Amino acid sequence: MIITDTHTHLYSEQFNEDRNEMIQRAIDVGVSRFFIPAIDSTYLNAMLDLETAFPENIFLMMGLHPTHVKENVAEELAFVKTWLDKRKFYAVGEIGIDLYWDKTFLKQQQHAFKTQIQWAKEKNLPIVIHCRDAFDEIFEVLETENDDKLFGIFHCFSGNLEQAKKAISYNMKLGIGGVVTFKNGKIDQFLNEIPMEHIVLETDAPYLAPTPFRGKRNESGYITKVLDKLVDIYNLSPQEIAAITTQNSKNIFGI
Repeated sequence: MIITDTHTHLYSEQFNEDRNEMIQRAIDVGVSRFFIPAIDSTYLNAMLDLETAFPENIFLMMGLHPTHVKENVAEELAFVKTWLDKRKFYAVGEIGIDLYWDKTFLKQQQHAFKTQIQWAKEKNLPIVIHCRDAFDEIFEVLETENDDKLFGIFHCFSGNLEQAKKAISYNMKLGIGGVVTFKNGKIDQFLNEIPMEHIVLETDAPYLAPTPFRGKRNESGYITKVLDKLVDIYNLSPQEIAAITTQNSKNIFGI
């Protein structure tokens, strides 16, 4: 059984004490594919180190995270573009809009999101979207960029059924993680109405640990708790869920 974690921050400082052991724990339970989103320029070396240490398992993205869109946004975007032109990445991400913490840089976030979508389309790469308190703003940008080259993953999807269908209409898979196991997560109430072909698994480690680890540091190996929840929702075997979602990830990332 091959499980794919389509979104995990394995370079996070929260793993500095036991990173290799934590990755090995995930591999031991069947997680053999880890897709690593970018945040900003300061994390690139750590991402490259991960790829060197686990070349068969680690697949890197490049992008500027919306919460890291600040006064130096032009400089950070130039960094993203330089690296996208320099070597192979498997997605442009994570990119998007986040209005939960701060609305100060909304216009810059919108510009950065739109710009990076255009780069992804130029390179025939998927995008990986971060959305927090910003569904309307995200959909507004996607509408302006909607064509047959737009595709990717709506990471950590936590919206309602209507928003899920709208995301899918823009050729996005839904990234399903720990939220689906939360009592108040709500997405488990309608997910069975979304065909499995639109679903990929993720952890967003070290964040959003699934029940029963909620509130603790998340690990890629905990994706099995997400998989188990989807077994209940879709009434399929763990092997079937793993196979379908891994194939979906291959269709997106091309590997």
